[in-house]
Amino acid sequence: MKHTSTLMIAGVRSVLHLLGAASCAFVLALPAAAAPDPLGVGAIYPELDALYIDLHQTPELSFHEEKTAAKMAERLRRLGFEVTTGVGRTGVVGVLRNGAGPTVLLRTDLDALPVEEKTGLPYASKVKARNDAGEVVPVMHACGHDVHMTSWIGAATLLSRGRDRWRGTVVMVGQPAEEIVAGAAAMLADGLYTRFPKPDYALAVHDHALLPAGQVGFVPGFALSNMDTVEVTLYGRGGHGANPHRTVDPVLLAAKTVVALHTIVSREINAQDPAVVSVGSIHGGTKSNIIPEEVKLQITVRSYKEEVQKQLLAAIARVAKGEAAAAGSPREPTISVDPRGTTRATFNDEVLTARLTAVLRRTLGDENVVPFQREMGSEDFSEYGHAGAPAVLFWVGATEPQKFAEAKAKGVSPPFQHSPNFAPDRERTIRTATTTLTISALELLGKP
Repeated sequence: MKHTSTLMIAGVRSVLHLLGAASCAFVLALPAAAAPDPLGVGAIYPELDALYIDLHQTPELSFHEEKTAAKMAERLRRLGFEVTTGVGRTGVVGVLRNGAGPTVLLRTDLDALPVEEKTGLPYASKVKARNDAGEVVPVMHACGHDVHMTSWIGAATLLSRGRDRWRGTVVMVGQPAEEIVAGAAAMLADGLYTRFPKPDYALAVHDHALLPAGQVGFVPGFALSNMDTVEVTLYGRGGHGANPHRTVDPVLLAAKTVVALHTIVSREINAQDPAVVSVGSIHGGTKSNIIPEEVKLQITVRSYKEEVQKQLLAAIARVAKGEAAAAGSPREPTISVDPRGTTRATFNDEVLTARLTAVLRRTLGDENVVPFQREMGSEDFSEYGHAGAPAVLFWVGATEPQKFAEAKAKGVSPPFQHSPNFAPDRERTIRTATTTLTISALELLGKP
């Protein structure tokens, strides 16, 4: 998951402080010691555990998930699904038809991150791979996509073996490249909703370190943000650092531009509309006494509302051009939105969320199905909803409950997604995620 959640920046503050005393009591409650198992997940858990460990030890980068996709496809075939591979480059689609009824899509993401694992687990990833730039990098499932895949296969297994309990069509989508928010769009462009049964509903789960394992978090409406990655190149006139009056200094121009960009949210956006503009990368120059010709900025831009996102992008262009003109820049900045870093806000259909939350509470207990906060991270699961299917993404707790309590007592956050130390409490997390996907699908599918 593409994350810049404000929760991540406060590693030395308590979870209570991060979420607000009034809003986070639900997070601090621990799940019941004996989790309900109405579907018999325990009976298939040993095979799921073996799959999880295998996936964790063999991660692959975005759009390089060939072996991972093959593992998912092979298991779906064994369960009786009609399987198509290579959808959206490395995606997998499995279709199981079981009479007339609704069509339910269950999505998992397949890719891992260029992160060196430091968990010390006996099954820790030691994989290194070549990225798209040709560099050899360490690779780790640092965002829990191995949990998602394992639970997805768990749900596929239970739905396949329990066909007497439902009618309709199940579409299993194994999506590549979520970490670069490109896989969902690639699968949709490759005919996901035309070559295969178009879903009446789309569902997914995502693990979360700020929920104890055993709990499910729900967010009606906006749950995750729009995201655009903007690249700005500012131009100057280079020269000797001892004679700045003979140059137009793009380093100084970049510094002034960064400050000005960071006033957009505070002075131009309605305070009721969450928004983020963050400059995360500045590159320019080669030596202390050389004023360069240009400086490049990379900016992440986030909001929930499309009109706010458009306002932010327009303001960035206006500010960059204005600062360049004020500095006497020899040419206007080059401003582009990187299509590889763009996705729309994840919106959980409110009626569907209420319906599924009710059945999950009846199944897992009220104390284990809890409201959760919106975040400014992004997820391209959003694209399935924007393409025309009511959609819901549930958060599933990933931190071992005792460690969660200890972290709270010490005033620190547990290791978060994208951290080299992120290590989900795998059995509780997988069991809960499998149950959540399966119960939700059964609720939506037709009844015999």
